[in-house]
Amino acid sequence: MPKDYSRARRIEAELLRTLAELVRREVKDPRVGPVTLTAVKVSPDAAHATVYFLPFDASRSVEVVGAALTSAAAFLRHELRTRIKIRHVPELHFTPDEEIERAAKLSALISTAVKADQSKRESSATTALAATDPDEASADEPGAEPLDPIADPIAP
Repeated sequence: MPKDYSRARRIEAELLRTLAELVRREVKDPRVGPVTLTAVKVSPDAAHATVYFLPFDASRSVEVVGAALTSAAAFLRHELRTRIKIRHVPELHFTPDEEIERAAKLSALISTAVKADQSKRESSATTALAATDPDEASADEPGAEPLDPIADPIAP
């Protein structure tokens, strides 16, 4: 039975914590600037680690920040070797995190669909109210016959 918190997950958490501190305090490249490291995914053999990042400042290009982090990867790996006590420090690969943008687009699509559904319900409700004749008996009144005997499951 696999463990819930495997070794790879523990390595990922430690790498994320330590890399965030290193990028904030030790990387002197001005192209990096303020950056958010969102996740780390370690390969099953722990030889490679993909680090997902987002530039904190929207004016910075993702490509420029990615290139700066990639150029600092050897330095960061060396620093990780001294700070984390694991036998082999994985190679670092930096990738822009697109999950937040994808989630925002999906959320916008969902809210648009909900608004369209609400407006459709409101328009059909007003149409249904305008189409009903007040002289007809409704199915909600006691003693009234159902409008469609096939749709009524209790009808004989």
